[in-house]
Amino acid sequence: MPHLSTVMKIVCDPLKVRFDSIIWDWNGTLLDDVEIAISIINKLLLNRGLNPIDRRRYLDVFTFPVREYYLKIGFDLEKEPFEIPASQFISAYNVALESCCLHHNAGKVLSGIKVAGFRQFILSAMEQKQLEKSVFEFGIADFFEDLRGLDNHYASSKVENGKLLLEEKGLNPEHTLLVGDTIHDFEVAKAIGCSCILIAHGHQSKARLVSTGANVLDNLSELGF
Repeated sequence: MPHLSTVMKIVCDPLKVRFDSIIWDWNGTLLDDVEIAISIINKLLLNRGLNPIDRRRYLDVFTFPVREYYLKIGFDLEKEPFEIPASQFISAYNVALESCCLHHNAGKVLSGIKVAGFRQFILSAMEQKQLEKSVFEFGIADFFEDLRGLDNHYASSKVENGKLLLEEKGLNPEHTLLVGDTIHDFEVAKAIGCSCILIAHGHQSKARLVSTGANVLDNLSELGF
């Protein structure tokens, strides 16, 4: 099992710079919420007379921006504005969130990384207040210097928030690692100049993650803490 320091050597540039900060994605990376996402979207699909999707299909089609994902699975966004099913999803999701857990060993990994001296942050497509509430309720807020969510519920790009986070917290992107579970996380890392590790236990299939060329691990334990 590779230790985080070993993984870091793999993803570093030729100068072998040392990472001192980690930016975590939330949904799917630390929070194990895939099953509730599938269950809720299937209810919305069935309510519209559309075919439900299984986990395999979900992992193959979920994407950002989320509007494109809704189109792929059959929503007719000419009949109804995207904001209608999106708001319905979020309302149901916020209720179901109470039944979610963190991914296995998430707390142990976060604790080990903090003890090792890394600064930790969350950069999420979740709405800001809901992100704060969720992280605090799971009892892990003390591991992070800052939590950055979006100012709406519609899960658009995290790039601008990522740039602001780097600037406001004085983070050197060459010394910062972003850990996520989607192609979008890889795109965000690339856009803000950070290295990236993707974990294949979240919202997209391992094959899709591998296609980015990023380093892909199966679970958080493979970080070595």
